[in-house]
Amino acid sequence: MMKVRLLILVFALFATLNIFAGTKVIAHRGYWKTENSAQNSRASLINALIQNVFGSEIDVWLTTDGKLMVNHDDSYQGVTIQKASSLDCKKLVLKNGERMPRLKELLKILKRSTSSTKLIIEIKEHESLDANLQVAQKTVRLVKKMGVKDRVEYISFNLDACKEVHRCDPNAQVAYLGGDKTPAEVHELGLTGIDYNLTVLRQHPDWIAQTHVLGMTVNVWTVNKKQDIQDMINAGADYLTTDEPVLAKEMTK
Repeated sequence: MMKVRLLILVFALFATLNIFAGTKVIAHRGYWKTENSAQNSRASLINALIQNVFGSEIDVWLTTDGKLMVNHDDSYQGVTIQKASSLDCKKLVLKNGERMPRLKELLKILKRSTSSTKLIIEIKEHESLDANLQVAQKTVRLVKKMGVKDRVEYISFNLDACKEVHRCDPNAQVAYLGGDKTPAEVHELGLTGIDYNLTVLRQHPDWIAQTHVLGMTVNVWTVNKKQDIQDMINAGADYLTTDEPVLAKEMTK
């Protein structure tokens, strides 16, 4: 019983220290809830860079010709991205009038920017093991080629993709999105953080402190309501992924 109480005190201490360190803001699919923007667009990344939040999250798919396209859903306007060519995908028009971007285009924007904002790349879960490994390999390779690996972090629901990113770049920040693994299980895989839905962390509030004890980070998504933002700040989350980055930035000052 004494050992359990001691662990609880240690966890609480780490959570408190993390609050003092400050919770940082990640714009979910970029900062798109503003004029002339759209989710996963060039404009949404530029807007996030201007806001100078910690990160701007995007979603990446691999096409049949081996290119990396940026979109959240697996299909857009009837085109299934992982079963289409990059030429077909580039014809698709986003809600703000832009064409669907390639990852390379967003990395160029990031590289030109003097903002401290990082690009948080979600590697989408593909239909096969080979595809999940390929998209991870190609993403890491392109990030290195563009010379921005220190400004990029990775997340995925697919554990094979997470592990492959870590294999390709052992120094990369890689967090698991699934919510079905304990912090200890994620740590054993060599990953650097958990990135779990708000409901998961409400069900397992002790996981935040456990993650910190293991030297990993905690991100929580998608946190849009003012009270939820405050609750996760108080709980000691390192990062908040939100569709309301301006509100969250103000609350985390």
